[in-house]
Amino acid sequence: MRLSAATIDRLPASVARFDYDRRRQRIGIVHLGIGAFARAHQAVFTDAAMSAGDRDWGIIGASLRSPAVRDALAPQDGLYTVTEKGAAGAASRLIGSVRDVIVASAATDDLHRALVSPDVAIVTLTVTEKGYHRRADGSLDLAAVERSGGTLYHHLARAFAARRDAGIGGLTLLCCDNLADNGGALSASLGAWLDHVDPALGSWFARECACPSTMVDRIVPAVTPADLDTVEAMLGVRDEAAILTEPFAQWVIEDRFAGRRPRWDAVGAQIVADVAPYETAKLRMLNGAHSALAYLGLRAGLTYVHEAIGDRVIGASVERLMRDEAAASIDPAPEQDLTAYADALLARFANPALRHALRQIAGDGSQKIPQRWLASLDANRARGRSCPETLKALAAWLLYVRGDDGHVDDPRAADLAAAWASAGRDGIVDAVLGERGLLAGTWCPDPADRAALAETLTAFDTR
Repeated sequence: MRLSAATIDRLPASVARFDYDRRRQRIGIVHLGIGAFARAHQAVFTDAAMSAGDRDWGIIGASLRSPAVRDALAPQDGLYTVTEKGAAGAASRLIGSVRDVIVASAATDDLHRALVSPDVAIVTLTVTEKGYHRRADGSLDLAAVERSGGTLYHHLARAFAARRDAGIGGLTLLCCDNLADNGGALSASLGAWLDHVDPALGSWFARECACPSTMVDRIVPAVTPADLDTVEAMLGVRDEAAILTEPFAQWVIEDRFAGRRPRWDAVGAQIVADVAPYETAKLRMLNGAHSALAYLGLRAGLTYVHEAIGDRVIGASVERLMRDEAAASIDPAPEQDLTAYADALLARFANPALRHALRQIAGDGSQKIPQRWLASLDANRARGRSCPETLKALAAWLLYVRGDDGHVDDPRAADLAAAWASAGRDGIVDAVLGERGLLAGTWCPDPADRAALAETLTAFDTR
């Protein structure tokens, strides 16, 4: 039996649930890129805010490409469960904030109507780093956007024009992807696209809309068929959209909105003047350590994060990367305790109940490592510090994109393969990281870095 509005009463009493009338909640949020993370994070905070008394913040989710989430949620009336797995056991909650899911490529007009609704005040985004079509230097790749079609830029530009012409007013756009200064990055890229297609609309966007920066943090492993079977046994109904995650969740949002907003801060979100220190710590310490665990762990034949952090050699290397290199590159906010943050991260990584696959983390590395590793390398160089553990992880990534571990899941996989074919091991560092390399822009290795990377590449290959 499938989870749906008609089968809620069959759920065990142990499953926590919302206490608002879903049918009476107007849609206030459109989410672009409604994948597992969005449903484990933004939708959970919104569900909690409405359960705490806030109203009219129902979510319409839009998948820009795949129908998978729509196909899972539509038969369930948008309902799904989030199960938190920690040392104390598992706890499940029914989430009611997602009212509908649209596949944008098949229902462009439906998405447009949602975006121009006067009730909608917020657009949240989790389209992954590659969904922004940015070049290595952070600028918008206009040609790539035009080739792709149906991007966030196309949908938002059309909606902005309709809202302007109708006098409805602007939107708050919350980027929840792992980009440095993600609000500023979204604003710049969207502004560049609008200037390209309609400069007057670009002026309206700058005047009427806001793009606050955010920092999001929650580990959300990919759900397997076996996981769905386990959840079904717990719930007594089948939930094809079930989410498994950790108990921890963090959302830091810059206090800069174009209009009304949910009371997320009443249910744990932090509304702050400056997100940058939190964002930097998360990108370099959590995400940077995750990537290092992925590439070093895959080379060692491991599968999950808890296995990699539990490995004596890999775990020690990643802890040094986090504490001695990533944390040392950050200027924390007065209330931030980076030592305590590192302690908490290591405990989260070691959670054996959360089977977070290294291969899931390894994907799209060319889009991730500039923020996660190269920015840290650049900051530490300015402070006269070396980063041997980050360089070791970087070497493991270079070998990963060579194809050592099988299929390379990366939007620049073809370019990276071509670099390996033409440069070989002796020239791959410059071909990818040099002044004219594929990832030129954030950090360039100096002679000592090149020597360290070359030595590690050789050592990895020898072993």
